[in-house]
Amino acid sequence: MHRKTTLDNGLRIVSATIPHVHSVSVAVIVGAGSRYERPEQAGISHFIEHLCFKGTKRRPTSKEISEAIEGVGGMLNGGTDKELTIYWCKVAQPHFAIAVDILADMLSHSTFNPEEIEKERQVIIEEINASFDSPQYRVDLLLDEVMWPDQPLGRDVAGTKATVARMARKDMLAYMSRQYVANNAVVSVAGDVTHRDVVAGLEKCFGHWKPDSRQEWFPVDASQTQPRLRVEERDTEQAHLCLAVPGLSLGHPDRFTLDLLSAMLGEGMSSRLFLEIREKKGLAYAINSCVDHYLDTGAFTIYAGVDPKQVPATVTAILAELNRIKRGVPADELKKTKEYCKGRMLLRMEDTRTVSSWIGGQEFLLGDILTVEQVISKIEAIQARDIVRIADQLFVDDMLNLAVVGPVDEKSLDGLLRL
Repeated sequence: MHRKTTLDNGLRIVSATIPHVHSVSVAVIVGAGSRYERPEQAGISHFIEHLCFKGTKRRPTSKEISEAIEGVGGMLNGGTDKELTIYWCKVAQPHFAIAVDILADMLSHSTFNPEEIEKERQVIIEEINASFDSPQYRVDLLLDEVMWPDQPLGRDVAGTKATVARMARKDMLAYMSRQYVANNAVVSVAGDVTHRDVVAGLEKCFGHWKPDSRQEWFPVDASQTQPRLRVEERDTEQAHLCLAVPGLSLGHPDRFTLDLLSAMLGEGMSSRLFLEIREKKGLAYAINSCVDHYLDTGAFTIYAGVDPKQVPATVTAILAELNRIKRGVPADELKKTKEYCKGRMLLRMEDTRTVSSWIGGQEFLLGDILTVEQVISKIEAIQARDIVRIADQLFVDDMLNLAVVGPVDEKSLDGLLRL
């Protein structure tokens, strides 16, 4: 069970009391990410997230910030995505107040020291360089560019070396003053703490946050009318490929059906793609599928790492599996996949950090929080014909997208993207 309170400044607080655990996890979720950025700002949300760990007025160095949490055995970290930025801390229950104080201090009083900005600028540029040196990571970024060209959803969250190199301190502070406001944030807490104590602690530390206007996210341009293919030739031992179709949004009524479809096709060693592509045909060592749900769209993606000569055969075999699932789903396979999805979710929810992200993310993105029991009920209600219906809807020629990184001639893939 969770509870919600909205402070006078518009800050939403959600909490889940879990009395049998020793930890408390706090997550602050802010409306900042690549979908809020103009082209010249690409990467600014991610840059700011890095700098919030680099020193505040009370704790001038990153060492002092990290020691305050690690000194009590806790963990502190953050991450920037396309639609939100999250800062989280997990501590033993007696240190809840320390966790809240540290997060509030970082988000309200970071100094953005010019020397730290220049050092972190180089760190982020190296992070971008590393993404180009990792074909498996690079193909994922390349796929986003193929699916959503020339728009925020298709950009790397880290930005480009050019945008990061010219980003000025004043630009960061202006962006932060607009996005890091009370009515553009959610704080979620999970662990052995009451909602009353949560609200009291957060009001003390975050009650000064002012509400203000903020930049809304940029909607997707979903104008695909034919298959798309892009190959980035690299001298690598393996070719890395991502085959994807546009998926379903976070609020779509069939989103859990697509999740179940993905689990059936490519999640786990008993999934269809693993058994067919790896076990039966021996085409790939790694193959899996995943689903992304965004505010107004989504993606269903299959990844495989294969011998470069086997890329055409692998793509053909994957497409054959997409076609095969349209022909029906046996009752025993549907039951097994439901149990897989339910069990995986229940195991994850034993961690207070997962629970805080679960309730906080839903509250921020949807304004409504589904309980685990409600999600299980939705999974149980899915029938085989629903899987087939979504497969028929999404797996069509004109929506296919293929990105490949490796020593592959693009011409060898011409004409393959047909179901």
